[in-house]
This record gives sequence, structure tokens and C-alpha cells, in this order.
Amino acid sequence: MLDTHTKAKRIGEGSGASQVHSDVKYGYSLVRGRRHKMEDFHVAEFRRTGSHEVGLFAVYDGHSGRSVAHYLQQNLFDNILHQPGFWEDPVNSIMKAYHATDEEILDESPNLGGSGSTAVTAILIDGVHLLVANVGDSRALLCRKGAAIQASVDHDPLQEENVIEERGGFVSQVEVPRVDGILAMSRAFGDEILKDHLSVDPDIFENSIGEGDEFIVLESDGISQVMHNEEVINLVRSVDDPEAAARALTREAVKRGSTDDISAIVVRF
Repeated sequence: MLDTHTKAKRIGEGSGASQVHSDVKYGYSLVRGRRHKMEDFHVAEFRRTGSHEVGLFAVYDGHSGRSVAHYLQQNLFDNILHQPGFWEDPVNSIMKAYHATDEEILDESPNLGGSGSTAVTAILIDGVHLLVANVGDSRALLCRKGAAIQASVDHDPLQEENVIEERGGFVSQVEVPRVDGILAMSRAFGDEILKDHLSVDPDIFENSIGEGDEFIVLESDGISQVMHNEEVINLVRSVDDPEAAARALTREAVKRGSTDDISAIVVRF
């Protein structure tokens, strides 16, 4: 796994060299915010699995600590790929693996500190079959013929207020909507003290990569808080190299005043 927590002049920054696998290039950039120790983790790699070449990409944005995000970095994709029947029904396998991994995190809660994390994951099978899943507010954006398609769902507590209340929780609306007045999202890994009121069901987007599909961006909310989807897509389209594009995104977010951890992965088809 690539360590990206290096230092830049202003705040911590890391970036990855562009890679080429089956005509797919990727790059990433992570910048530590001003508020706390770096809590974002990522995955960006290709694996050969039997006769398949699998691209694995993810952004995990930890909250109330970094332990759960780090656990996801180390374990979630293995849990997905090792699910029985993954190649026959990858959507069901992703759903099962998200739940199984969350159960592991809860079991390890005393060691992980009871914290939580978002997740946005993308699996690219043989360069043509794309599966994106997410819980929380980290985003995936697909560029199709120049247009921005959000391939993830921001899990806003207000949108799931009825479900949260049915589970015995509540949604406060001081500053931003929060589950039980604490967490500003309705779905997440971990968060033991809120777990009875949260979901870890991922929203899953499935797509066959076609001629009009140019690239996908995975981003933490350190970007989406200060940039609209179309602005992200337009910036990335203007930079050919995916590493340079990811770095341009994180720098633009800093320029616009983002103080959170900022993470971006660009995968160009």
C-alpha cells in the first residue's frame, strides 16, 4: 500500500505517480487539513485475480479518529473479492462485504477507539465493468461525454430522518443535520455509540465503460464542500495526466478555503 502522508509547504500532501494498466491511467493526491491529524486513507492499485485484471480505488474519510479508515484501507477490498460468488454477482458480494467488514470493526471497537469512517469504493474489472459503492458523504463522479454524473449518494441525515427515528434516534439541525446531534451523515462504518441508528448499506452504481466515459473521480468532502460536481469534472478534463489532475483538485480545494482533509483519485479510462 502506498503511503501518502508526506509534508508540503503548507499542509501535508501526498501524490501518486500515474500508472498504466490495460489502457487505464490513475493518479491521486491527499492533503491534510488544518483541523486535526490526517484521517483520510486511500487505495489505488491493480491486482491480477485469476484471469481478471481488477482496478481497486477508494477514499476513506475517518471521523473522530483515523483507526476505522485505516482498517478499511487494509481489509475492505479483500473482503469484497473473497466473497463467495463475487464474479457471478459482484453487487451482492459488495453489499455482503460492507456489512461483514462493519461487523469486524464493531468487534474490534475497543482497539479501534469506537470511531467511524465514510467509504467510496470503485472496482474496475478488466477495464470495462465498473462498480462504485459508498456510505457517507465521500463522492464518486463519472465524466460521460463531458457531463458530470454523480455515481454515489451523499447520505444526508435529513433524507433518512424517518428511518433514523424508527431506530430510536433523532436528527438535530444545529449548523448541519446530525444523527443524535453528533454525526453529519446517516450511513457510515463503525461509530459504535451510534450504530443502532445508522446504516452501513452501500448505494451501488454499476456501469459498463463505453466510448463516452472519460474518467471517474473519487473525492472526500474536503473537495465537495467547496466545489460543484461540474467544476470538478471541468478541471480534471483540462489536465491530461491523472496525477496532475488529482493534485490540481486538492490544490484548488485548498485555494477555495477547505480546511478539512482533502483527497482525490482520478482514474482515466
